[in-house]
Amino acid sequence: MARLADYFVVVGYDLDKRGGSEGQGHILQRFPEKDWEDNPFPQGIELFCQPNGWQLVPERERPSFFVSVLTDINSERHYCACFTFWEGLDNPQLPKAEASEVDEDEVPGLVQPAQVFAPKSLVLVSRLDHTEVFRNCLGLIYAVHVDSLSVPLETVIGNLLTCVIPVAGGSQRTITLGAGDRQVIQTPINDSLPVSGSSVAHLFRQLGIVNVLYLFCAALTEHKILFLSSSYQRLTDACRALLAIMFPLKYSFTYVPILPGKLLEVLSTPTPFIIGVNSFFRSETQELLDVIIADLDGGTVTIPECVHISLLPDPLLQQTQTALSMVLDPELEMADHAFPPSSTQPSTLKIQDKEIRAVFLWLFGQLFHGYRWCLHIIRIHPEPVIRFHKAAFLGQRALTEDDFLMKVLDGMAFAGFISERGPPYRPTDLFDDLIANQVERIRQEECSPHKVMNHIKELAEQLFKNENPYPAVAMHKVQRPAESPGHNDPKNLAMFPLLDDVTVQLFIDHAAAKLQTAPPVVKAELKGMVPSGPPLGDIVDRHGHVLANSARRLEVVRNCITYIFDNKMLEAKKLMPAVLRALKGRAARVCLTQELNQHVLQNRAVLDDQQFDYIVRMMNCTLQDCSHMDEHGIAAILLPLVTAFCRKLGAGITQFAYSCVQEHMVWTNMQFWEAMFYSDVQNHIRALYLEADGGEQSIASRGQQESGPAAGGQELLGALELASEQSRLWPTLSKEQQSERVQKEESTVFSQAIHYANRMSYLLLPLDTSKNRLLNRSGIGDVESVSNSYVTNSIAGSMAESYDTESGFEDAESSDVANSVVRFINRFVDKVCNESGVTNEHLKALHTMIPDIVQMHIETLDAVHRESKRLPPIQKPKLLRPILLAGEELVMDGMRVHLISDGREEATGALGGPPLLPAEGAIFLTTYRLIFKGTPNDPLVGEQVVTRSFPIASLTKEKRISVSLSMDQFIQEGLQLRSCTFQLLKIAFDEEVASDLAEVFRKHMHKLRYPQHVQGTFAFTVGQSGKPLVEHKTKDKNQSIKTLSKNLVKSAKRTIGRQYVTRKKYSPPTWENRSSLQSELDEDELSVSEELDQGSLTLSSTIRSSDRQTMSNVVERACCRDYQRLGLGTLSNSLTRSKNEPFRISTVNRMYTVCRSYPGLLIVPQSIPDSTIQRISRCYRQNRFPVVCWRNSRTKAVLLRSAGLHAKGVVGFFKSPNATSAGPSQADSTSLEQEKYMQAIISSMPSYCEPSGRNTLGGFTSTHMSTSDSSDKLRQPKIGALMKQVMGGKEDVPGTFSRGALGQRARVISLSQPRVSGKARNPPGGKWGSIRGSGRLSAYNPEVGNRLSSKESPQPNGGPSEALFLRQQRAYLYIIGDKTQLKGGKQDSFQQWEVVPIEVCDVRQVKNSFKKLIKACVPSSATSEPSMTFHRCLEESEWMCLLHRVLQVSVLVVELLDTGSSVMVSLEDGWDVTTQVVSLVQLLSDPYYRTFDGFRLLVEKEWLSFGHRFSHRGAQTLASQSSGFTPVFLQFLDCVHQIHLQFPMEFEFSQYYLKFLAYHYVSNRFRTFLLDSDYERIELGVLYEEKGERKNPQVCKSVWDYIDRLNKKTPMFFNYMFSPEDEEVLRPYSFISNLKVWDFYTEETLSEGPSYDWELVQRGRQERLAEEVPDKPDTTTPKSQRRIVWPCYDSRSRVVPDAITKLLQDLQSLEAELGLPPEKWKDTWDKIKANQRAEAKLENRPSFNSSLLMSSNLSHQRRSQGVYLPESGVGSSINLAMDRETSTTSTPVAGRPSTSTLYSQFQSTESENRSFEGILFKKGALLKPWKPRWFVLDKTKHQLRYYETRQDKECKGVIELAEVESVIPGTPTMGAPKNIEEKAFFDLKTTKRVYNFCAQDSPNAQLWMDSIQSCLSDA
Repeated sequence: MARLADYFVVVGYDLDKRGGSEGQGHILQRFPEKDWEDNPFPQGIELFCQPNGWQLVPERERPSFFVSVLTDINSERHYCACFTFWEGLDNPQLPKAEASEVDEDEVPGLVQPAQVFAPKSLVLVSRLDHTEVFRNCLGLIYAVHVDSLSVPLETVIGNLLTCVIPVAGGSQRTITLGAGDRQVIQTPINDSLPVSGSSVAHLFRQLGIVNVLYLFCAALTEHKILFLSSSYQRLTDACRALLAIMFPLKYSFTYVPILPGKLLEVLSTPTPFIIGVNSFFRSETQELLDVIIADLDGGTVTIPECVHISLLPDPLLQQTQTALSMVLDPELEMADHAFPPSSTQPSTLKIQDKEIRAVFLWLFGQLFHGYRWCLHIIRIHPEPVIRFHKAAFLGQRALTEDDFLMKVLDGMAFAGFISERGPPYRPTDLFDDLIANQVERIRQEECSPHKVMNHIKELAEQLFKNENPYPAVAMHKVQRPAESPGHNDPKNLAMFPLLDDVTVQLFIDHAAAKLQTAPPVVKAELKGMVPSGPPLGDIVDRHGHVLANSARRLEVVRNCITYIFDNKMLEAKKLMPAVLRALKGRAARVCLTQELNQHVLQNRAVLDDQQFDYIVRMMNCTLQDCSHMDEHGIAAILLPLVTAFCRKLGAGITQFAYSCVQEHMVWTNMQFWEAMFYSDVQNHIRALYLEADGGEQSIASRGQQESGPAAGGQELLGALELASEQSRLWPTLSKEQQSERVQKEESTVFSQAIHYANRMSYLLLPLDTSKNRLLNRSGIGDVESVSNSYVTNSIAGSMAESYDTESGFEDAESSDVANSVVRFINRFVDKVCNESGVTNEHLKALHTMIPDIVQMHIETLDAVHRESKRLPPIQKPKLLRPILLAGEELVMDGMRVHLISDGREEATGALGGPPLLPAEGAIFLTTYRLIFKGTPNDPLVGEQVVTRSFPIASLTKEKRISVSLSMDQFIQEGLQLRSCTFQLLKIAFDEEVASDLAEVFRKHMHKLRYPQHVQGTFAFTVGQSGKPLVEHKTKDKNQSIKTLSKNLVKSAKRTIGRQYVTRKKYSPPTWENRSSLQSELDEDELSVSEELDQGSLTLSSTIRSSDRQTMSNVVERACCRDYQRLGLGTLSNSLTRSKNEPFRISTVNRMYTVCRSYPGLLIVPQSIPDSTIQRISRCYRQNRFPVVCWRNSRTKAVLLRSAGLHAKGVVGFFKSPNATSAGPSQADSTSLEQEKYMQAIISSMPSYCEPSGRNTLGGFTSTHMSTSDSSDKLRQPKIGALMKQVMGGKEDVPGTFSRGALGQRARVISLSQPRVSGKARNPPGGKWGSIRGSGRLSAYNPEVGNRLSSKESPQPNGGPSEALFLRQQRAYLYIIGDKTQLKGGKQDSFQQWEVVPIEVCDVRQVKNSFKKLIKACVPSSATSEPSMTFHRCLEESEWMCLLHRVLQVSVLVVELLDTGSSVMVSLEDGWDVTTQVVSLVQLLSDPYYRTFDGFRLLVEKEWLSFGHRFSHRGAQTLASQSSGFTPVFLQFLDCVHQIHLQFPMEFEFSQYYLKFLAYHYVSNRFRTFLLDSDYERIELGVLYEEKGERKNPQVCKSVWDYIDRLNKKTPMFFNYMFSPEDEEVLRPYSFISNLKVWDFYTEETLSEGPSYDWELVQRGRQERLAEEVPDKPDTTTPKSQRRIVWPCYDSRSRVVPDAITKLLQDLQSLEAELGLPPEKWKDTWDKIKANQRAEAKLENRPSFNSSLLMSSNLSHQRRSQGVYLPESGVGSSINLAMDRETSTTSTPVAGRPSTSTLYSQFQSTESENRSFEGILFKKGALLKPWKPRWFVLDKTKHQLRYYETRQDKECKGVIELAEVESVIPGTPTMGAPKNIEEKAFFDLKTTKRVYNFCAQDSPNAQLWMDSIQSCLSDA
């Protein structure tokens, strides 16, 4: 029984304390005055009566009612029902205001009302929550007061305070307060279930399902929750509802449904809370950062960014949401039904409320089922002590990873749940019933929502019944006040009177006395045993959380263990890797522990070394792969085993398994030990009582017990049941029996504590006790470093070093180890003994014992450690030596390491194939490379050799890592080395490698990677056999630059002087003031220098031979050879030289004084003197002024390159020449000279000198391109479109089509070539990269192009860019410049040049892009994140975008040059992007550069001579280390590769050639790509030594020489598909969709390492062959010709060579077998090609340049891409020549099919099925003439078909060879072709008729007959 109300309080407005802005309330009266003993009066009630503050109001408000909740210090809740009404009083502020009118800052116009109203509250304080009853009672008191009823208020209040009602039990109690009222109070049946009324339903209506679920999860996972509403009662209801759905958990943090404004700072408390606040204070809640705010009025829940709410685990969340929506919105399901039921209304609110609660009850049933099986009962008497084993619960439920459940189980609410519901003997409620009896049902119904709903309805019924056990019959009768009189009445209502406290007190005392005399109410408490429900194990199995195909794995584990114990070690070794893989699954781990258990006899199992080793490895693996939680499950089962398995080390010394499995974190985890301890204690206590009861128990039950384990496998009496039984008996026992039981239990716990102290010392003391693990692992360590020691035998010895490096305690005394272990065990013992009630004496005894236990154990370990060192070492694989290049030397000999797999999955066997990695071997550091060579760890591929290496110069990043290998030993540290040859070495040093050695390795590596000077690189040091670099010697060899330049200058002057003297009879003027006229002679003078060699005898007195050689070498440089080829400047005698050549070779830079990074000889316009050049050069960055580097042989347009302008030069450059200026300033004069320079270039173009008009487009094109106007109109939009794309118009993102279809069409249409008039001599040839489906192109006709071009023509008021680029006049010179530089330059309409501003990619961009590209292609670790897939990373690297940009600009320049405009590329410093663009343009425009010699020349000229900074960009020396690696040249090679892919027939070199260059340009093996310019190369004496002395023929200093030598030996650089067309201009597609990832970035050959050092690969292959041969002496057994080719291991091109390579190889081997001198492959190839051409002519069979292509399946690589134009006279090489009759005429045949169709025909009918074909004359049927027909002999279809002509598709007839009887020579018949010899005729006899044929000559006829005969015989 409990009081209905504890206190009644009247609170009013405090008029005395109304200082400041806010008023205060104070308690006017309270009853009773004295506090109840059991329930003190709560403080601060006055704050809660007016949560918004006490204020006077000008108008009376309606009375209000709400319930606040206060929590006292004992966390008891007090419900304060507040009834507030307003009473009028005279405004207390008026008189004050009049007195001080002047001083007050009052707002004029505010009229103070004369009367104001003050609030007054009547408050009931109770511990029961009966809201409606309180509302009625307080309302009654107010009614009595207002309506002045006859009943005294004291009586009502006295009755109220003395009313006593039961707390629960379901009874109804009628009460009356003596004012003619009557109400019925309904108590719930069970007070453990919350009472919610309809508040839960309201909460869901206000916030919605998802929001409430968020709040629910937030409350359970201990977040802060704040409700906002303008209604107080709603706040209280919402908080009550949230608590109700949390049942059976109870909320134990701050709970304040209504928080007064004065206490708002409570919201910043750090602890979780559920608080309600009036919306009035919304603004104050805005700055709360970690509070979840639920706005009840707005229906929103706001979760701050920093708060992460863990939601329910997945299937449950979905099911809960479904169930809730079925309750709240039953119509949702039927919404789509064709015949919806008449009405599906949701239940009434009260019922709905219970249904929602039932859903949550059902949810908790699912979450917590089986929790009782994870309770450990550690004491039964005097009080049960119970612990929950969280790890076991989560592990068995397979929810270890679930965030939500983890947090709930760790929370306070769950701790309360366990302490309340843990005891086995107590009253039970609905939840216990659900857990015990309905789990099975819940599981079966899980998948059917309707069954779930039925269950929920049943639960809801029980909940409803609990609150409303009876139908509501009782009548309520409560007086309400009459319609409040004078609510707006100014007349005063009577004030609430002061009550007579004595009267009220009398009532209270009287009631108290009555209670004392009344007999006590005895209510029998129904205690009972709490059922546990079904155990957890089965549940998990049925959920299928166990591994699917585990049966096979378990079999493997069992077999392996059997082999080990049967001593079949070889078998076991084979199975080991599979076992270690299987042990990743939980089932296999459990199986392992069970199997091992069977081999333990009397707690001991003695093994030999090898067995011990394997068992320990398996244990380690089992422990290592455990998840954080599951670990406890497995470790718990292994704990007894690690102290059982052992091996004998020597006399009386035994090593146990625990000394080798200590490395795992689980052993240092306190919770693990506690859980283990408690479960053991529980077992012992259970045993204790089973024994004790054994005597008294009836035999029947004992029989039952014995049969139990056998039958059910479940022990009949679980510990909890036993405890429940004992608790029931406890009151019946005598005192002695009770104390005896307590004592027995206590000593059981104590003995277990001693046992555990021993166990813990076993697992915490390391084998080598001088090293401590606890010190550096006291926290939860970093996962990476928790490697596992599999210390078994010899390794244990070397553990000493490996520990040092990890713990910082190198000189830790062994006592420290002991102390830290003792401290850890003491902490454990204190905790568990206090919890399980061990007596203090025993605890002290334990503390004294523990140090002795530890000390004893240390002593035994020392002996074990000593002995374990003496064991024979484990056999490790022997280290394999790498093959070195000539001149390559080892810097550090092999260090044993493990090569670990990185993010590339091929090598690990993840994509099929064998697991080649991880591999064990050694790493070697040589002067040139870093090499790993070893064998895979997996014994299945153990005999393979794995090699991974890269040049040391290509190392880009080195990072230390710490690695744990799942196999063998534990490894302390490793390195991850990345190289820009797209290789990654992830190595872990073996424990035999001392850590200082690893450090030495790193230092050496750094020294080699970044030498002090470029002379320290391998290319220079090679072959110096370890001699230190001696500085002064090198200086002697190459004079310092100063003396060199002096000599050069002298020799040049002398040479020139001597020439003047011999030819022209005047002396040379001084260098400075040469006139422009004489400048023409300048280069004539030098042009003689090549004759110096002949005249050297006469000059020997004046010129030293070294200088002379240098000068002649300058002339021999690549540039000059190319200039001569292009006709840009010849080096012939000046007399024979034509003066009207537009360009000359200038020597102005021969001393490298004008521009350091340019070559010595440059091409400039004839008319520009050298002095001008020197001045112009200053305007350009790095003095790199514009020079000509290529000329189009057809249009004579030239390509120039330069750096960008200096900022100051820009504006001057664009000023119009006639700009008025104050005086001729320096800038002006240079800009004029620049203009003159440009003009000189323009004048050099023949098109400019034409008489016809200025440069109108018509005249320009017709005279010089022999093309018609229409053709140019057609081409115009193309360049416009290209320009727009390159410049990136406003709407055009580079690399995308944003102009949609129009843009696309414009591109497509521009592919067709211009129509050419019949007179055309040499139309502008060209081809576009392949569009995959060519069919759709041929549909477009030129008119569309014209239409489109008109679309693109400039609008009258269009932006300048449009007008600029599409104006009708083509500029003579386009300057490709950088957008950022060209600001402020205005275009002059009279100038003949135009500037094309483009965005150029910064070097930094290239660098970053490359870093990302490497990470994409060679990731350091495998990842499953979708954001880290290869294609995503590739896209993010933007490498393809950069290629696209470079290609796009290059194609634009090609177009411009091809239409006759010159182009000057003037970007950045002129040595990165400029070089790329210029080289690509030449490659695309000039077929010469697509040959070996040409490409070499191109690279030497544009990249080497013109000073691309190879050393700087490649970070080759210490100085450039900081600038990082920027692969500009690699980007260029990638672009070439893209072009090569699109035009495979145009290049003489193969893709491999490009890869070879890409590898060696960073490898530093050759000097070619070492320095930054010719100047530096001369300074070091590198440039010309290659020609002269070759001291060491082994060492190639130039990559080109090396390639030449290799090319002679092997065709690997040659492209068999090479069949170029004359003057072919390539126009590749540059869109990203057309680009492919270069396989250079991704391919790998682990069998031999990179294949770019040819000698190494060859020698490696020879060695391997040599090894293989002696193994097979007997040749009798047939040897399979099959070979397995593994991805990433074998070199595919070698194992599966292409057909031609294979034939050439076979030829070579046949020559060798026959002892013939081997013929060079190139000669063989050329012979075959020549033969084929000859044959083709003989048979007049259409041929390719190389007929071998006929058979190669080239169909998709189309040659003449785009639209095939029948009109073009030249056509393409696939214009297969017609039959002899037609090919005599030069006119092309009309209606020739397009190439694409030719191609498809090729593939389908010809290359596969045509065994033999040609022209035969066939005699027609009777009286028909002989006709030539094209015959095809088809072996495949076994028929002879004939066609009208070679091109025909339709077959005219077929002769089935099956019907042919014979083929015989024939005789000419009537009408046969004339002048054909007789032997050319033959007849074919079939079953039906005889065919007469005639070939062109007799050999041909013989050939046909033989072919047909062979077909017949084959059949």
